[in-house]
Amino acid sequence: MKKFFVILLVALLIALPIFASGATEETTKTMTEEFPSSAEQTWGANTIGENVKYDPDLEINNGDPISIDYWVWTADDLFQSIVDAYSAIHPNVTVNVINNPFGDYWTKLPLMLKGDNGPALFNVHNSYQQNFINYAAPYAINLNDLKADYDGIDNHVIDGKVFYIDYGWMTSSVFYNKALWKAAGLTAADIPTTWDEFREVAKKLTIWNGDKLVQAGLNTNGTIATDVIMGLGYQKGYPLFDKDQTTFNVNNAGIKEALQMAKDWYDVDKVGSKDFGENGFDSLGQGLSAMTLGWGWRGRYIEYFFPDIEYGVFQTPTWSGNPVGYNRLNGECTFGINKNASPEAQAVAQDIVRFYLASDEQQEYSSAYMNTYPTKKSIQNSDKILSIPACKVLAQNANKYVYPGAMPACVEDNANICAQNVFYNGMSIDEALQLEEGQTNQDLDGTGFIAVENEYANADKFIY
Repeated sequence: MKKFFVILLVALLIALPIFASGATEETTKTMTEEFPSSAEQTWGANTIGENVKYDPDLEINNGDPISIDYWVWTADDLFQSIVDAYSAIHPNVTVNVINNPFGDYWTKLPLMLKGDNGPALFNVHNSYQQNFINYAAPYAINLNDLKADYDGIDNHVIDGKVFYIDYGWMTSSVFYNKALWKAAGLTAADIPTTWDEFREVAKKLTIWNGDKLVQAGLNTNGTIATDVIMGLGYQKGYPLFDKDQTTFNVNNAGIKEALQMAKDWYDVDKVGSKDFGENGFDSLGQGLSAMTLGWGWRGRYIEYFFPDIEYGVFQTPTWSGNPVGYNRLNGECTFGINKNASPEAQAVAQDIVRFYLASDEQQEYSSAYMNTYPTKKSIQNSDKILSIPACKVLAQNANKYVYPGAMPACVEDNANICAQNVFYNGMSIDEALQLEEGQTNQDLDGTGFIAVENEYANADKFIY
């Protein structure tokens, strides 16, 4: 299972070159005409699902034995349980879950999808959409049915088709060690909602012995790029892209202020240090740091590597009580289907996808496993989901997080370089952000990427 965290340490962001998203009336019509609504079809007594439906009594592949490959890069037990549930319904279908190291996955996968021997099903990470999208088959599911059951579908419509969706969302929150919180005399009433309150709480959680830092009140090592540079500008209305939705614009007043605040946590408040461990979550799990910033999957990381630590999560503070947006949003994705697989294998793959999307049970299990807030509307308020700290936090204001689109991996890569330049290389914030912006725009040039920040409900408040 450790492989699960190897990939999550690397990925959990976003990226798309090549395709814009967003459903228009015309594309909705295309999907509706090609894939009839479930309401227009006849379903058996054992059918599951509200709008996207699945009838387990319908025979697949005429009942004849068939075997397909399904490529993953992590979380074998999660995906094996999904295909096992499917094979229990259709014992004639064998699904071979094949794990590939993440470092090789996105090189090997497109090469395999080009030929005749590629996997019929494969896991998707939206930051590598350009690697697989030309070899993917669209879901044979009516778009209106998908939109009725799931949030965020419009973000994934390409030329009138859907090739994958988000089954769960994540964002950045504050994780804290409950034992250290209690030892500092803090209670639930001290959970900060503003950055000023946050800084004071961090000071109370910090312990120095002379000039030696013994306990960091806040440890952001390893998280500045994803949790500050690529998200906090939204709070004051500064998006990551210009109004044209193609020009990266990180060198703006909102992100400068956020990055300066993050630097001041160490340099002015002295609540942590860039040299106090490489990873804030390891330090929190070891009882050396009281708070850190991170995305929802980090809860799984703590539970796996530090099972004895009791942790809590609270919403990212803001400069005011009514931010334009709290932070950035991104999703964990459903499976891709290989359009070059045999018709029989594609039919099975399509059937597995429909089963997966129709099943509340499978969706709830997936989101609980990955600590994601489900996009399936019917389970968003389930007791199981809201018992997960990161999900409960995101649920409080789920509509006030910004999904910028499936951004290319270079966006995060360059943000990491920016953080290194500011915190370790002595570069000024202005210079580091200017360098990041220029390099990212150069990397994006020619990819065809178009962001979807303008689809955000409060986009009219963005400052360009």
